[in-house]
Amino acid sequence: MSSRRIYRDWVAGDELVSGTVTIGSTDLQVSTRGDLRREALASATCHRQDVESYIRSHPRFVTTLQPCDVDAGAPAVVVAMAAAARIAGVGPMAAVAGAIAEAVGMDLLKHSDEVVVENGGDVFIATRVGRTVALYAGQSILTGRIGLAIEPADSPVGVCTSSGTFGHSLSLGGADACTVIARSAAVADALATSLCNRIRSASDLARVLDREHLPAEALGVLAVAGGQVGIHGAIRLVPLDVAGR
Repeated sequence: MSSRRIYRDWVAGDELVSGTVTIGSTDLQVSTRGDLRREALASATCHRQDVESYIRSHPRFVTTLQPCDVDAGAPAVVVAMAAAARIAGVGPMAAVAGAIAEAVGMDLLKHSDEVVVENGGDVFIATRVGRTVALYAGQSILTGRIGLAIEPADSPVGVCTSSGTFGHSLSLGGADACTVIARSAAVADALATSLCNRIRSASDLARVLDREHLPAEALGVLAVAGGQVGIHGAIRLVPLDVAGR
């Protein structure tokens, strides 16, 4: 995958003001009512420093691929990552992008009643109007062709994607994309990683997305593998044509 996040070119102009905020490896696109990049940078810096500080004193937190407990008094973003990891059965770093997107988004809600924060394809959304999140699934023919409808009643909500075929994040699976909708973006991020790890081919879709095997926190799941699509829960698809932009 190109280092340029081409899916950001698909953001349609509307009443929100969009801009990017970068601190270290954290690269956010923030959309709010008015320009809140300064507030977003301050928030992202604070939460990123909390994670980095905790890792320095607890190095296992960044290396383990299993859920782990955190100290009493750990920063809120670290607690959110650990809680999400326990739900999904993965290491806490699987939730870091979603957790930071959510933490920044919640901070920005103090200044704007509509907030969208995207962090490496993991999205926190608080909206007062219907919005659509386009599917990015690498080389799949579905990339940019379908989207997930998000209604105001759904938000705030996290929409997070993991892939075994593109991107820099660690994945043990083979799905082109596994997108999870959850009330918490940290949980959506961790679950997307967990489910993607278990999808090696299209033949795994039905088993992995079986309702009995999914935690209640997974409000909706869409997975793409081998040219086939699996869907669970509250997924409302919208046809799109943004791949050529």
